[in-house]
Amino acid sequence: MSVADYYDATAATNHLQYERAALRDLSRGYPANYFRLQLLLNSFIENDVERVVEVGVGEGTPLATLARAGMQVSGFDISEAMVAKSRERMTEIGQDPDRIIWGDIEDPTTYVELLRDGQHDALMAMGVMPHVRNDTQVLKNMATLLRPGGLAFIEFRNKLFSLFSFNRYTYEFVMDDLLAGVDDTVRTHVGDYLRTKLEMDKPPVRSEHYAVEGAVGYDAILSKFHNPFEVLEMFDDLGFEDVELLWYHYHPAMPFLAEKDPAAFRDAALALEHETSGWRGLFLCSAFVVQARKP
Repeated sequence: MSVADYYDATAATNHLQYERAALRDLSRGYPANYFRLQLLLNSFIENDVERVVEVGVGEGTPLATLARAGMQVSGFDISEAMVAKSRERMTEIGQDPDRIIWGDIEDPTTYVELLRDGQHDALMAMGVMPHVRNDTQVLKNMATLLRPGGLAFIEFRNKLFSLFSFNRYTYEFVMDDLLAGVDDTVRTHVGDYLRTKLEMDKPPVRSEHYAVEGAVGYDAILSKFHNPFEVLEMFDDLGFEDVELLWYHYHPAMPFLAEKDPAAFRDAALALEHETSGWRGLFLCSAFVVQARKP
């Protein structure tokens, strides 16, 4: 199954991840994207952004928010269902729906029409990098959409969070990343020990879609994590400037402990969002945004 299949199935409910009403509603999932949207809006306003292009428009909430702030918006998505939802959202707020098209960031010929009026002041890409095959080439493609001095706002799943999650992701990171190339005998002893200490059955593998019966789940598609240190090196190698990591989706404890006291866990998570110290985000946040400027 493809990435597009997953997001086609998600289109009808994707907007719920941005709803402020969900902040303390324990019957709903944690609205992490609400905090990411705050980071995005503040960044683009502070940097006097006028023309924005989004890679992976989803159902249109971020673009609609920026449009309401007076920015000129356009974008594309690999999911036909998401394109349709986003076009509906643009129409609802009086924007041109034709500025939203189908396109694949791995194939510049599919979105070239969005460059007809020139390159953009800013680019955003949320939920895109986990699903691409060639990170470097995709970032080069994104840079082409930006004018010199333009601002990139690109999200990644944080691989280092696995060191705090104490679950199967911790096992995979230690065995496959930290101990890569280490003697197999040593790795076997480490693996045997870790399996007795970690919650190896958590989180459950998402092979089926959480809301749509019969649809593919997130773990059944390409859905990579990224090491923030390696990401910083990649942006540096590509010549980006003023590279900064912005953290969101904080976890105050290992995720599997949330069931012990959901209200306390939620309150503690909300209190951590927008933490200013920065370094704790390396381990407590399951996602981060790279904000960087094209030279």
